[in-house]
Amino acid sequence: MLERTTAGVVNVATFVRVRTYDSPLMRDPFYRRFLRVPDQPRERRRAQSAGSGVIVDAQAGYIVTNHHVVYRAHEIRVTLSDGREFPAALVGVDSPVDLAVLKIDADDLTELPFADSQNLRVGDFVIAIGNPFGFSQTVTSGIVSALGRSGLIQGYENFIQTDASINPGNSGGALVDLNGRLVGINTAIVAPAGGNVGIGFAIPSNLVSSIMGEIIEDGAVQRGRIGITVAGLNAQLAELHGVDETEGILVTEVVPGSAADTAGIRPGDVLASIDGRVMGRPADYGNQEAITMVGDELKVEIVRDHRRISLTVSIDRDWSVAGGRIHQRLEGTVLVDLFLESEPAGVYVSSIDRDSPAWQTGFRAGDTLLAVNNVTTRHIGELARGLGGVKRAVIRFRRNDRFGDLRF
Repeated sequence: MLERTTAGVVNVATFVRVRTYDSPLMRDPFYRRFLRVPDQPRERRRAQSAGSGVIVDAQAGYIVTNHHVVYRAHEIRVTLSDGREFPAALVGVDSPVDLAVLKIDADDLTELPFADSQNLRVGDFVIAIGNPFGFSQTVTSGIVSALGRSGLIQGYENFIQTDASINPGNSGGALVDLNGRLVGINTAIVAPAGGNVGIGFAIPSNLVSSIMGEIIEDGAVQRGRIGITVAGLNAQLAELHGVDETEGILVTEVVPGSAADTAGIRPGDVLASIDGRVMGRPADYGNQEAITMVGDELKVEIVRDHRRISLTVSIDRDWSVAGGRIHQRLEGTVLVDLFLESEPAGVYVSSIDRDSPAWQTGFRAGDTLLAVNNVTTRHIGELARGLGGVKRAVIRFRRNDRFGDLRF
């Protein structure tokens, strides 16, 4: 099996271009100004990181890896198991899921077939293939330790946990079953001492396949919003909301004007399933959000007043804007208008890149931006006007029913 499989896993090396000066003195702008020397640093190429990737389409040359492996790279190079090296083009990324798709122009490639990760069970044997610490084509084995892990990073999380050794450099590599089919993309480890301690995590292949298809087709993931907030359902919550159900998840809030609101979902409903996928805990809903795209029609089953009701939720395109187009401190966010009773009520941060200026300023996904310099911003247009041409601003926001100010 490994003789057939390892050729489908590649090394991914990234490089950045940095500006440098021949002399340390030339780094000082006052020294250059005193000598009237023009600011002409040299540009040199520097290795940034190395990780792994998986060939998923041999004919087209598509490779899947982690977003954090290629983040901010000016140049990406892929080395195959037979030693051939190729420049790679970045097709697109999905940072909330930590996935990226690359493309190389090469012949005689080996692709790994996808397995159905929904069929994985705790205890199944799995094998990790990658390039830990630069040691190419390293193979380690273990079992599936747990499924549906979350709470590790910001974003959509539904990780496979494994005790197969995963170390720095394994990111983007393959987790395969004993038939050599791809069950996950290795992405994270718990490493108190900097190396493997038997707790590694992989993105399930079903999620990888869905996101990869969106990126290849559109160059980006056009994720839609269902428009509800959910909570785990226990006996106390069931009694509080007058329902007998203890299986499923409770709808605590419905965004007015959202797809869920239009479909007829109400606060207090118990969400039982979406498109046949059982909603047993809030993480299940988060996983569904990760693969809910604009244009989808979702078959939703709820329980209301002791009756099971089937609804269709149509995911329409939200009008959104990249925050960097409004102000440089908002770079890395995607913003949409938030409506209450059909009236604009603020600007909602629907997603954010963790390594962006916006994240460093203090913005988080789920924030609602309410005012700029004490002037109310009911929609994106007013936010743009409020930030137009200003270098310093105070933005009033709401997060989890609490209010605060961000200054920049």
